[in-house]
Amino acid sequence: MRIIAGTMRGRKLKTVQGLSTRPTSDKVKGAIFNVLRDKVVDARVLDLFAGTGNLALEALSRGAREAVLVEESTAAWKVIRENIEITGVKDRTKLILQEALRYLASSREVFDLIFIDPPYRQGLTARVLAMLTIPCRLSSNGVIVAETDKNEDLADEFYPFEIRKVDRYGDTKVWYYQRVDL
Repeated sequence: MRIIAGTMRGRKLKTVQGLSTRPTSDKVKGAIFNVLRDKVVDARVLDLFAGTGNLALEALSRGAREAVLVEESTAAWKVIRENIEITGVKDRTKLILQEALRYLASSREVFDLIFIDPPYRQGLTARVLAMLTIPCRLSSNGVIVAETDKNEDLADEFYPFEIRKVDRYGDTKVWYYQRVDL
């Protein structure tokens, strides 16, 4: 696994041993960032269920301003900390060892780009999307990128978010929600 573009392009990232963490593949990650394009530049990023930090670190490499990474596994948290050191972005990251739903229950921060990549088939993505709505944690032009199993379905709308695009890559579905302001 590596950073595929931007200022840190080619840097190899460490992974978590075992099967408890499922890092986003380079193919899927490349597709996600091709869709996001300039939405990444100067963005405040939230990476929930951060795993290895792969998505947040890619965003920082591509011009995001700062990132908050939330992970509940101590082993994964340690790997993220190492990956932050490898990429030299410690001053632009905040790494939190906490369960994602608990973090959302206590935080009121607003972000421009939110990555949600929880364990598949546990209903966590829909729960997180609902928690992000009140109070709204997404900036007015922000985007939420959620990864699920190919067989999982999500609602078209979690007001004030609505689906803009859904892509499928092998066993993974990628959902893009955008904030809709009336």
